Amino acid sequence: MDNSTLCYMEKDDSYLMMHRVKKKNDMNHDKWIGIGGHFEFGESPYDCVRREAYEETGVNLVNPKYRGIVTFVTDDTYDEQMHLFTCTDYEGELSLDCNEGDLEWVRKSEIRNLPIWEGDKIFFQLLDSEEPFFSLKLVYEGGELKKVVLNGEKTLDRSL
Repeated sequence: MDNSTLCYMEKDDSYLMMHRVKKKNDMNHDKWIGIGGHFEFGESPYDCVRREAYEETGVNLVNPKYRGIVTFVTDDTYDEQMHLFTCTDYEGELSLDCNEGDLEWVRKSEIRNLPIWEGDKIFFQLLDSEEPFFSLKLVYEGGELKKVVLNGEKTLDRSL
């Protein structure tokens, strides 16, 4: 199983979002996501999210908040556990110039209007509702969200 981190930096009721348009063969091509990436050997989730934030934005996260684990399963035998963080404070000069995509502050109320994964809408609801630490499993078939499991309880209700 692959492990990654994703962080939504917060400011003025907005999240820092990345429009993934710069990498070839990117499974997230043209989607809007947070910052983050895959673990390197020996990293903890906190190590990874801090390194990835620095690589993608040039800033050091201060007290990132570990919000949940999202398990993705797809019909092509790919699975991943994504460690989800939010962060309201950072040190350093924020750069919006990233080699993986275009970074932009997006109002939380506008995010649903962007091209994002269907499952992302669910964890945005959980983040906005201040849900305590959660486990979310999202099963995709043919690129379509087919199953949602929150904290071990099966549900197909995508609006939670």
